[in-house]
Amino acid sequence: MKVILAQPRGFCAGVVRAIEIVERALKKYGPPVYVRHEIVHNKHVVESLKAKGAHFVEDLSEVPDNAVTIFSAHGVARSVEDEAGSRGLPVLNATCPLVTKVHNQGKRYVAQGRVLILVGHAGHPEVEGTMGQIPGPVVLVQSENDVKTLSIPADTPVAYVTQTTLSVDDTRGIIAALQRRFTNIVGPETRDICYATQNRQSAVRDLSALVDVILVVGAKNSSNSNRLREIGAEAGVPSYLIADGSELQADWVKDARTVGITAGASAPEVLVEDVIGALRRLGPVEVSTLSGREEHIEFRLPAELAGVQGRETVGIGS
Repeated sequence: MKVILAQPRGFCAGVVRAIEIVERALKKYGPPVYVRHEIVHNKHVVESLKAKGAHFVEDLSEVPDNAVTIFSAHGVARSVEDEAGSRGLPVLNATCPLVTKVHNQGKRYVAQGRVLILVGHAGHPEVEGTMGQIPGPVVLVQSENDVKTLSIPADTPVAYVTQTTLSVDDTRGIIAALQRRFTNIVGPETRDICYATQNRQSAVRDLSALVDVILVVGAKNSSNSNRLREIGAEAGVPSYLIADGSELQADWVKDARTVGITAGASAPEVLVEDVIGALRRLGPVEVSTLSGREEHIEFRLPAELAGVQGRETVGIGS
């Protein structure tokens, strides 16, 4: 069996930064540190950090007074920031800088007097954080059909921003529907969707032309991992989202001569290797990597952690 690995795949700069913040906080302050929500959507990463002394909570009421508190890569609402401030909690903000960019875009549009429309998935932590950062009402749309049912008059000055982990193609269609619907509309181009999301989606499209089956390594609650699986399926290739090698089903690959593997932006390379190991248990495997875009982006850490030596990283991939 030939196995072709997508390039790029796995950890993005925002995820690397978020994990590094937790690692360095543990090193500087000692355990426990408290993280609001999963730092990234990957059980392996979360369990690894738990073993080192990180406690993951869904509400700040679960954080003891004076405990070091970290906001996850998905971002939080202003009300959460205010609650932490009123309690005097020492906070480290691991929000991805590209998510913060969306927050700032939204605030600028609202300051211009525009009604803000957010393209995203209801209930996703990034969407909840973004809606909670904007000082005014935000209208959420999830599909082109949602655009049709909006009750906003067509000549209303509106603006849109997008969740960073969506499918570029789906987002493009929703933005086009918004532009048809409204006569006075502004917003970023689809290239403002996070670079890592776009690169991984492009790599899966390239991969789908070469393989019989696609395995996407990632968590079920990872938006960008789900989009990768959907893109493979839309290309006509049977595509499966798996957390690790233990979830591989032999029937998926029994007739496949070539299997493609990619990983969501919060999935460490060690899990890709675990899936390859599961394939090897079914028979001989020859592994190669698709030529693709190299990523060299790094995001700056909070100043209070800049001089701290990080712990061993959690399997940063290609």
